[in-house]
Amino acid sequence: MPPRVLPGPIKEDACIKEAVCVHTRKIYDSCRDKDCIDELRVYPTVNSLPVLENAMSIRPRSAELLYVTTDVEEVSFNRGFYTVDLRFFYKITGDAYTTANRYVEFTGLSVFDKRVILFGSEGSAKIFTSDTVLGGLDAQSIASANLPTAVVEAVNPIILSLRLVDNCNFPQNVGEVFEIPSFIADSFDSPISLETGARILVVTLGQFSIVRLERDTQLLIPSYDYCMPDKECVGGNEDDPCALFSKINFPVDEFFPPDSLSSPECYREALGLNNR
Repeated sequence: MPPRVLPGPIKEDACIKEAVCVHTRKIYDSCRDKDCIDELRVYPTVNSLPVLENAMSIRPRSAELLYVTTDVEEVSFNRGFYTVDLRFFYKITGDAYTTANRYVEFTGLSVFDKRVILFGSEGSAKIFTSDTVLGGLDAQSIASANLPTAVVEAVNPIILSLRLVDNCNFPQNVGEVFEIPSFIADSFDSPISLETGARILVVTLGQFSIVRLERDTQLLIPSYDYCMPDKECVGGNEDDPCALFSKINFPVDEFFPPDSLSSPECYREALGLNNR
């Protein structure tokens, strides 16, 4: 019996079993960005307002990307191209040094808007599936049946700066938020305050992202066999914790320091952010 063909590079002597037609999404265009978002306004929570009002100094703690909304629109003057409007929602967490001579945690919301133009080809077919939609027809899906699908991949941003500035020194109508989706507001322990005080909290973020446009399509691909996993599932038995512990390798590196240190291979290692 010939050896099984596993996912990965294919040897030249591997025999194709059959050609199969699969339904998948084809990437028509994509781009990557390294955005330095300077002086982005932070809207603190109601509980954080008194903390910031009495803050003598502040320091950043973390920035979490909560969600990215996408909106795809056709470019009228260039066939096959589309604008992708993105809105990034961030949860900013920091510490404020107060008059009580101690650090107190505060949180807030930041919003970043971005637009990219990508090629998404053209399509005139309307797509309908047998998926159940409660409450009747999905009007939004019907209206956008000919548009490509925008996909955004992003990591949590890096906080480059976090500071308080006087309201008179901050440009008006920059990064203003008028409405907060309910699922974003639920990510905070108290409501977000949209009021403007004497001082405004601003943050500078470093954001890495990938944006692409996809369309449903059918592709003819070679098939070698059914893909069955070879790896056995590893699970813990609550009644026998020693059985799970026996499968853990001995941590040799924890007892014996390495002879040399390898160079950082990613930006988080270079900035020492892996343990944060």
